[in-house]
Amino acid sequence: MTAKISITVTVNGTAQAADVEPRLLLADFLRENLDLTGTHVGCEHGICGACTVLMNGDSVRSCLTFAVQADGAEVETVESLGSIDELGPLQQAFREKHALQCGFCTPGMLMTATDMLRKYPLETDDDIRDGLSGNICRCTGYQNIVAAVRSAADKRDGK
Repeated sequence: MTAKISITVTVNGTAQAADVEPRLLLADFLRENLDLTGTHVGCEHGICGACTVLMNGDSVRSCLTFAVQADGAEVETVESLGSIDELGPLQQAFREKHALQCGFCTPGMLMTATDMLRKYPLETDDDIRDGLSGNICRCTGYQNIVAAVRSAADKRDGK
């Protein structure tokens, strides 16, 4: 039996302490230990981006990150962006631009786009496409996702 390791992670602004096995993935910790099921697990190889969360302000693949690596970190999940009753600006842009179909990739797209919107000017749609290139969507064809991020970037920039 593997000894558990005590970790403290601030998730969506709330400190969370837990004893976890060293091999527990951050995605599983969020979903199973904290019941934050908005983080989706797709490929489990870090390719699809569905599991993207922000850790200390940077997007990471939670299916490739161990929970123990998040000890002392600040983690943001899609649940931090808004609620069903009060969508955040990026979520609202996705709704207005019809940027989702099945919705499986949407949490990862939203978190990657949140990271991009915080850090980069996103002057062109090619900038947005480049930033989202690590996230796979099998339904939409990406055009409406790009349009939603463009809309959020324009609002951020006062356009």
